[in-house]
Amino acid sequence: REINTYCAQGGIVYGGPGDTPERLVEDILRAGSGRNRREAVEVLATEGPRWVDEVLIRRLKVPFDRQNSAFALAREGGHSLPRILHVADATGRAIELAIVRELRRHSNVRLAARCTAVDLLVVQENGGQEGRCVGALVWDARTGRVRPVLAPRTILATGGFAAIFERTTNPPAARGDGIAMAYRAGARLADLEFVQFHPTAFAHPAAPPFLISEAVRGAGARLVHADGTPFMDRYAPEWRDLAPRDVVARAIYEEMQRRRVAHVYLDLRAYIPREEIPRRFPHLYRQCKAYGIDMTQDLVPVAPAAHYTCGGVWCDLWGRTTVPGLYAVGEVSCTGVHGANRLASTSLLEGLVWGARAATHIQQHWTPERPPQELPPCEVSQSLSEPPPSDILLAWWQDVRRWMWQHVGVVRDATGLQQAIERLAARQQEVEALYRKYRPDDTVIGLRNAVQVALLVARAALENPTSCGCHFRADAEACHVG
Repeated sequence: REINTYCAQGGIVYGGPGDTPERLVEDILRAGSGRNRREAVEVLATEGPRWVDEVLIRRLKVPFDRQNSAFALAREGGHSLPRILHVADATGRAIELAIVRELRRHSNVRLAARCTAVDLLVVQENGGQEGRCVGALVWDARTGRVRPVLAPRTILATGGFAAIFERTTNPPAARGDGIAMAYRAGARLADLEFVQFHPTAFAHPAAPPFLISEAVRGAGARLVHADGTPFMDRYAPEWRDLAPRDVVARAIYEEMQRRRVAHVYLDLRAYIPREEIPRRFPHLYRQCKAYGIDMTQDLVPVAPAAHYTCGGVWCDLWGRTTVPGLYAVGEVSCTGVHGANRLASTSLLEGLVWGARAATHIQQHWTPERPPQELPPCEVSQSLSEPPPSDILLAWWQDVRRWMWQHVGVVRDATGLQQAIERLAARQQEVEALYRKYRPDDTVIGLRNAVQVALLVARAALENPTSCGCHFRADAEACHVG
């Protein structure tokens, strides 16, 4: 329950009256600034509805909202029509619980709780010319020890890394573990500079920046200033408040800079019937009310926050990475679907489609393999003497997140990126020394991975001198779509 699927509010792309795979492809390509891998987008658009219907609706019976027996489809930013299935404003939670409930029915599935993957196990083959993934090293909180878990096929489904930013909509566990492990295993990574900043995260001094779903704007809410004046017309006359996320996030950022304010507002009260708001968005209504904001009467303060990892571990159309035996599915992966900016509500669909395709590929190409005779040496300290000092870990975590927000945030430039790289490289050496000295735990394992990923993201952002989608360089020209 500490992952983005569980936290996902808006919904999952399905389709509706007048919709076609070609129309969805067009919307995804437009949102991604044309940097998408078209064949992957076409797989998502053509296979997505079938897997939603077969797995989520028929088998798992996820209770998607209906209206007069038909599905109640929502429209979100960047979509040309309503095509989003949802369960109020807690769609991911409903899907997650349904999947876990089904998994528990299968005696051949073992769920290992309170465990943290440390590194992938890669053995050398063909005279050391090629590595093959044979499982992972896992730290078990119950014993405090690290042990190998062997497997002829391994799937990374560890999510993204938006929690390495100071302001984020993600839970703390979204720190890039899988991407860091894949990098150390020699897997190819791609598009790490494309970090999507969600335009509307709750902005209150006493509250964490939780997500205010795009479905709120899809239902009619407008982005406004304190006096109620809308402003998105100036930035996106055609799409206005339902423009792609990168456009809306930068518009809000510019308005905040220009007016020297800490946030703008979402206005539901003037554009959505007041009795409809708590019914359509019960979870958000309760969350805001807990901080003294009544969505039916008050403007809701919002500002951008790091939200989604568009890049990740490169994989093909079946989820295979460049390391034999290793697959990647969901936000940890880079299928090429999202290009330079993700279209709303395609993330849950991508995880579903590539999860199904990876499973299909493993089934169809299964061959018995002997366990490796010898495992690579373990670099983790097995000392049980003492854990790492928590005060140092917390301070270092805060430093990394602050540097990423300040220098690798919504708007970037070469000077800030270089400064972030220098600081992160020095911090990485300090973390590695700590990691090898003290007894491992989830915090130090996570910090090690977070610093590694932060450094990779900052370097990718510096090496890409063009502004495109959610990678915006203030010192560069915009890319050309087409």
